[in-house]
Amino acid sequence: MRSPKLLIAAALLPFGPVIAQDAPAAPTESQNAIVVTAQRSGAPMWTIDTPTGTVILVGEIRAVPKSTPWFPDRLEEATAEADRVIIRARPKFSPGDVLRLIFRGGKFTKLPDKSVAADYLSPDQRARLAALEEEYDKDYDRGSFLMTSFDLLARRLDFDDETTDDATEVVKDAADDADVSIQRPERFRGEDLLDNLAEADPASHIPCLEAAMSATEAGQAIIEQRGADWRRYDVAGVMANPLEIALGQCWPWADNELGEEIRGQWVSMISDAAETTGTTLAVVPLRVLAEPGGVLDQLEAQGLPIGGPDWRP
Repeated sequence: MRSPKLLIAAALLPFGPVIAQDAPAAPTESQNAIVVTAQRSGAPMWTIDTPTGTVILVGEIRAVPKSTPWFPDRLEEATAEADRVIIRARPKFSPGDVLRLIFRGGKFTKLPDKSVAADYLSPDQRARLAALEEEYDKDYDRGSFLMTSFDLLARRLDFDDETTDDATEVVKDAADDADVSIQRPERFRGEDLLDNLAEADPASHIPCLEAAMSATEAGQAIIEQRGADWRRYDVAGVMANPLEIALGQCWPWADNELGEEIRGQWVSMISDAAETTGTTLAVVPLRVLAEPGGVLDQLEAQGLPIGGPDWRP
């Protein structure tokens, strides 16, 4: 079984006032060329044209299936011509955090005080989990609901097998090669993340477990469907996919404190980029962009002109 630390690291990633905006200037020929090249990659994206430049928002999904026909080389070309890129940050784990994980591992991997799943789940929820235990010859009775969810998604549904590079990886490598400035949201300290996770009520992870069970019960067809909808710019289809719902229902996205801070960081960085001269290419998790009250809704509420596919349900 994959270590809790790796699963936690793999999982990770306020409404502003209305701001009066000057009429956006027509994008320059160079900016238009970058936008067109990026769009030809096939990834869904939105543009914000401002008096000073253009911001391109690439809606990323993690674990794009190899069967999804997109063209990352074109995103690489656009990245090389951009003035700067914004990509997600990784949590910052120190050697001390690793020791904390070792000595407190039970808080992350097991239910507390020798309790069992039936102490928290309804009879219907426990019956669903029992059916999955039987199907996969696993015992989830004492496991934390979060780790059980990760196991269902990563090991039983195997959603991250046979995948191609994520948009973040494509853009990071291309920016490094072209010496383009890379900006990231502020990194969360590993200590803070582990404390947040250790203090969470086990019941707070039940929505994650339910969503993970639904995705696993739906089977692997939803993996390719998610990739196909992403490639078709069917944002509502991606957001309604059981796998995407499960990934969005699990920690840290579903944690009120962490989730709000993550979204606030993205809104702040993109708002700043909209006031910067030149072209900024930002790769943002699609669910963070397109969810109700998410980054796109918040940017629109600030008065920023957003062009691209409809993101609303």
